[in-house]
Amino acid sequence: MSVLGEQEAVLPEVDPQRPSVARIYNHLLGGPHNFAVDRHAAAAARAAMPELPEILRFNRQFLAEAVRLAAEAGIEQYLDLGCGIPSDGDGYDVARRLRPRSRIVGVDLEPVAFVHGRRRVAGDPNADVLHADVLDAAGVLASPPVRDLIDPARPVCLLLVSVAHFIPDTARLSAALDAYRTAVAPGSLLAITHACRKESSPRVEQVRRVYSNTTAPMVTRDAGETAALFGDWPLLPPGVAAMGQWCPAPGRSSASGIAANASLAGVARRT
Repeated sequence: MSVLGEQEAVLPEVDPQRPSVARIYNHLLGGPHNFAVDRHAAAAARAAMPELPEILRFNRQFLAEAVRLAAEAGIEQYLDLGCGIPSDGDGYDVARRLRPRSRIVGVDLEPVAFVHGRRRVAGDPNADVLHADVLDAAGVLASPPVRDLIDPARPVCLLLVSVAHFIPDTARLSAALDAYRTAVAPGSLLAITHACRKESSPRVEQVRRVYSNTTAPMVTRDAGETAALFGDWPLLPPGVAAMGQWCPAPGRSSASGIAANASLAGVARRT
């Protein structure tokens, strides 16, 4: 049996009766790797907030912007925490287009994300996908994929995009991010997006109720709480701001509307 086959064989069974955050995300972006229960949950969430697919597209735009900033800074190592199910415009896709020789490790606890991720990178010696909980920073950092591909003496781009609002335990999330920040070299970047509490409304609460029945309940945090996740790393302009400020409309300094303001985003650099 191949190494990939061995790792797939020990994965926990996929539960097709319980919606998965990663599979819902995949469906809302038009991907095929989801089940009927995920599509049903996605439809309920979209009925409560029709802007949801656009919100996810803003997250993808920000992800591309964060990877672009890293590439322009000469960074060629990426640790994509909560990488999700492979699709066009994800971290691997953007990094490969901007820096073809980049070393990339994706991390996800969703078995479907791991299996399809490993299949995509099977012929790529500079990429791998790890089946792990991003909160287990020590385990992630000590894993063979990270040890083999990520040089801690050189800057790394840490990506936590559309993930933190599915981690309600702030203390554990902060501790994990502290460990990741400590492990990487000066010049490294950390990019985070987060559902914004400022935009909480009855519609947002309906979406949260939908996600409460999935593999990961959804929480919201305000700008201050989101900024705290970056620790003492200096934030790049415009700081922790609405997604529309990070992903402006063509010819404009910012984008507006519910989708543009539903999430916060930020990038910080280790000095």
